[in-house]
Amino acid sequence: MAEPVVEISTGKVRGTSADGVLSFKGIPYGAPPVGPARWLPPRPAQPWTGVRDAVEYGPSCPQPAERPRGWSPEDREDEDCLVLNVWTPAVGDGGRRPVMVWYHGGLYTIGSGSWPLYDGAALARRGDVVVVTVNHRLGVLGYLHLAGVGGDEYATSGNAGMLDLVASLEWVRDNIAAFGGDPDNVTIFGESGGGAKVSTLHVMPAARGLFHRAAIQSGPGLRVQSTEDSERYTGRLLAELGVEAGAGAIAALQRVPAATLVEAARAVTPRPGSLTPPGASAGRPPGGVGGFVPVLDGRSVPAHPADALADGTAADVPVLIGRNNDEGTLMMAADPVLTDPGSLDDAGLRQRLESFGDRAESLLAGYRRAYPGAGLLDLLIAIGSDAFMGAGTARWAEQRLRGGTHPVFMYRFCWAAGPLRSGHGFEIAFVFDNARPPVMTPSDSRTRLAEAMSEAWLAFARHGDPNHAGLPKWASYSLDERATMIFDRDSTRVEPDPFDAVRELWN
Repeated sequence: MAEPVVEISTGKVRGTSADGVLSFKGIPYGAPPVGPARWLPPRPAQPWTGVRDAVEYGPSCPQPAERPRGWSPEDREDEDCLVLNVWTPAVGDGGRRPVMVWYHGGLYTIGSGSWPLYDGAALARRGDVVVVTVNHRLGVLGYLHLAGVGGDEYATSGNAGMLDLVASLEWVRDNIAAFGGDPDNVTIFGESGGGAKVSTLHVMPAARGLFHRAAIQSGPGLRVQSTEDSERYTGRLLAELGVEAGAGAIAALQRVPAATLVEAARAVTPRPGSLTPPGASAGRPPGGVGGFVPVLDGRSVPAHPADALADGTAADVPVLIGRNNDEGTLMMAADPVLTDPGSLDDAGLRQRLESFGDRAESLLAGYRRAYPGAGLLDLLIAIGSDAFMGAGTARWAEQRLRGGTHPVFMYRFCWAAGPLRSGHGFEIAFVFDNARPPVMTPSDSRTRLAEAMSEAWLAFARHGDPNHAGLPKWASYSLDERATMIFDRDSTRVEPDPFDAVRELWN
């Protein structure tokens, strides 16, 4: 088969074909955000002549090299990172297929849309959909709030990375029909920080009408960072770099190499919270994050998502939302008790819960009442998982239901493997139907679960409802019923409210 060529608004792109799916990688959706364009809203990509090869992934945003265990490294990094990738079953056939736009996780600081885990070929093939993954500005390059230094021109600089995502959706609106996609049926979905990006897009005026459904996987972003906190981090970064906060600060920052900015940002940014092992200092509550993240700037992000959800700002978008059962193991990956549960005693459990402060004892007592047969490690993981994702996921759904009538569908992923059990991010391979090499070792149970989950996400993208023939009836979430689909190793089932036993502890 000849290499596919598609003409878009900026020129022609040449992709590749394999196993019934066409792929186009590294397509620019914005101009390079470098030099004087640093921290400003994205500009349109420049047109080109001839046919541009779109056969390799583009660069990832410069980012710290350290990352959680098992997370892919980036092959190539460059500030010129506003690129996206498209997988489609066909072009030029008049198709108007549902479009699924994926935003990667990584605490707004690391990651890209280029990881093998996010390869969209299997999902496009299974569901006859168009899949898009996106790279954008991260960390200090995407979320440095400079309004207090640079004035009105930089009023939205603290959300430059989010404005990149808006630009990617504008690109989809203007170009996805050329790839056989329907610009009037766009689903945005993401995991962890990607889920929080999806949540934040709900409240951005510039994103209104650019997406029609949303799926939030283990990333219920309820609040963004205050202007005051963002300005404090800006001040710390300037001090770390030795830049005076005066008239020349912006020009000076624009001259700093990207790698230097990334290292300086690491020096002034708190690490994510953890369940504290012996000998370590207690830090922020599990899942806590600050630093260079989206900011309540009053313009591009005018409200916290939790507030906007409750007042009906995002009432017209059906939502699929959920979490994994054992999210807390991410913060415990280096803790020896994961592989030696017998080494955890009562004193060690309490020490690991010190980051909860005065709440630690009441939480522990409450979880012991709720789960009387649970071991110490089970209690630790359950508390950490609910603090990290469980309570926020339930709260997000509640706020959304208070603000509108479009449905919310809730799930919990319980497939467990190894010491991390059903850990943070474990569901992604199943959603993408990638529970096979090079991502995972295949098995019959993994294949069945991947079929059930990917078909649910595909049905949701197509109709706004995840029900399909391979699942029991999945009712939408309500404050009375709280129906939750359980995706497990050997079964899928609906439970009325798996969070009920401990809900009041988090309220």
